Amino acid sequence: AVDIIAKKRDGGELTREELHFFIQGYTRGDIPDYQAAAWLMAVYLRGMSRRETVDLTLEMAHSGDILDLSDIAPVVVDKHSTGGVGDKTTLVVAPVVAAAGLPVGKMTGRGLGFSGGTLDKLESVRGYRSDLTTAEFLDQLRRIGIVLTGQSLDLAPADGKLYALRDVTATVSSLPLIASSVMSKKLASGAHALVLDVKVGRGAFMRTLEEARALAEMMVNIGRDAGRRVTALLSDMNQPLGWAVGNALELREAIDVLHEGGPPDFREHCLVVASEMLLLGGKVQSEEEGIALAAERIASGAAWQKFRQLIEAQGGDVSQVDDPEKLPQARYVEAVSAPRSGYLAAVDAREVGMTAVLLGAGREKKGDPVDHAVGIIVHYKVGDYVEAGTPLFTIHANDPQKLALARERLLAAHRWSDEPVEPLPLFYQKVTDGP
Repeated sequence: AVDIIAKKRDGGELTREELHFFIQGYTRGDIPDYQAAAWLMAVYLRGMSRRETVDLTLEMAHSGDILDLSDIAPVVVDKHSTGGVGDKTTLVVAPVVAAAGLPVGKMTGRGLGFSGGTLDKLESVRGYRSDLTTAEFLDQLRRIGIVLTGQSLDLAPADGKLYALRDVTATVSSLPLIASSVMSKKLASGAHALVLDVKVGRGAFMRTLEEARALAEMMVNIGRDAGRRVTALLSDMNQPLGWAVGNALELREAIDVLHEGGPPDFREHCLVVASEMLLLGGKVQSEEEGIALAAERIASGAAWQKFRQLIEAQGGDVSQVDDPEKLPQARYVEAVSAPRSGYLAAVDAREVGMTAVLLGAGREKKGDPVDHAVGIIVHYKVGDYVEAGTPLFTIHANDPQKLALARERLLAAHRWSDEPVEPLPLFYQKVTDGP
């Protein structure tokens, strides 16, 4: 192991055999944390070639079980978002795509820091089980064509160990390490096609378009070299997606979209992501056709029925999604008025996300509980004209002190302009081929 650390420290390129030895050894516990930590820092400082990154990802994927979904359907599709604020896209696109006859098997995460997690949103529903076994995952996918569950410990265990170590060794923000972490879990969970939603901006891990594009290209390349179909969309996360930020609040907003309501930006975002999934899965021939099919699956009620099937199959109380008033509700709900008239120049997604965590909607560290009821509704988008005195945002809180703090932070997160401001784009670019 020391030779492998030294080789990377000096800028060498590790072979598949060396990566195999190191990753499997670390997963088994033969290589201690202190050597893995030194290796991570060497990778962080020296980087990795495309071939190395692909080999690392494959070794991480093969550190545990690899699901074979080919007997379930010729194509099973998945999506992954790099995380943001108000990003409840999975809750809409998974049932839409499944209702179009393309199975969606997704293992999804919890929120960490200012970025929310799909599981926390689904667990707003009483009884929803997010700990399906591999056998249950496969059985449900075969039966109803849709699964949204937590990450199984049997899949890519190397990633779980390395991720925890990266967290405490200042080696999180390395492109090869981020790309291999995401893609090893995706390769192990067996989907044939994958749409990546790579967020860019204040409320994203990647602040600039250049960084986001580099990460997207790297993940697309890994997928292609591993024999999967992968497309990445670069989407804006300078302001929250949709209006709602929080767990039950976001679930309600997703339910609205499945009933043809909800915020226009979020609805459009969902249609585009669903369209890409349908395109990769061979259900449609063009993006336009994909958007039309996705919209039709919502309008016909088929996507909503698929969502109800999902909640029911995983033990959730369907009456709560049929009547979202039954979902957890906060004790204090306060609308805060715009302090002035003008154009909105910014609604800082990171600040909004951090404020939601402060209210109890997210977690500061792994394992913290979350409050499903609390959160924030923003009422306007960048570029909108707002009249003084109209409600600017609404806070849902269970603690008066936190509510007061949230009010101040959210007022500061909205920035104003006297001149008209360009609205932010939803998407910047699509990456299908890396360099």
